[in-house]
Amino acid sequence: MLPKGYESDQVLQLETNLDDISPEVVGHVTELLFAAGALDVWITPIQMKKQRPGMLLALLCEKGLLECLTELLFAETTAFGLRISEVTRLKLRRDFVSVDTSFGPITVKRGFRGDTLLQVAPEYESCKAAATRSSRPLHEVFTAARDAARE
Repeated sequence: MLPKGYESDQVLQLETNLDDISPEVVGHVTELLFAAGALDVWITPIQMKKQRPGMLLALLCEKGLLECLTELLFAETTAFGLRISEVTRLKLRRDFVSVDTSFGPITVKRGFRGDTLLQVAPEYESCKAAATRSSRPLHEVFTAARDAARE
C-alpha cells in the first residue's frame, strides 16, 4: 500500500509536552538525544491547558533505543509522561558524493526515488569549511555545490 520506489522502515516516535522547563535545558536535552542515537529531534510551540504556552518535544528513534531515550527524557526534563507511537518512514535512497566547485570539493547528499535524482543537499560542515577558506559567503558555496551536483 506504500508508494513504489521509496525505501521504508518502522521507527518509534516519542513525544512529551513541556511547560515548565528552561529553553537552555531543552537545547541541552536535544544534544543529548542526538548523541544517544535519536534519528531526529524537534521542538514545536504549543498551547497547553490553562492557556499556558509550552513546547512539544518529539523524536524519532530505532526500537532498540526506547529504554535509553525514555530514561534520558525523564531524567533530563520535567516530563511526567511520554507518548510512544510506531511510525512508518518513507525515505529516498541516499548517497554521498564529492563535487568540484570553484571553492574546492564539497560533499553533497543526494536522494533518489529509484534511479531518479530528487534531492540534493550540500553538507553544512563541508560548505562551512570551504566558505571559511575562500572568505566567501556560505550561501554562495551552497549554491555552487547544489549546481555542481545537479550537472
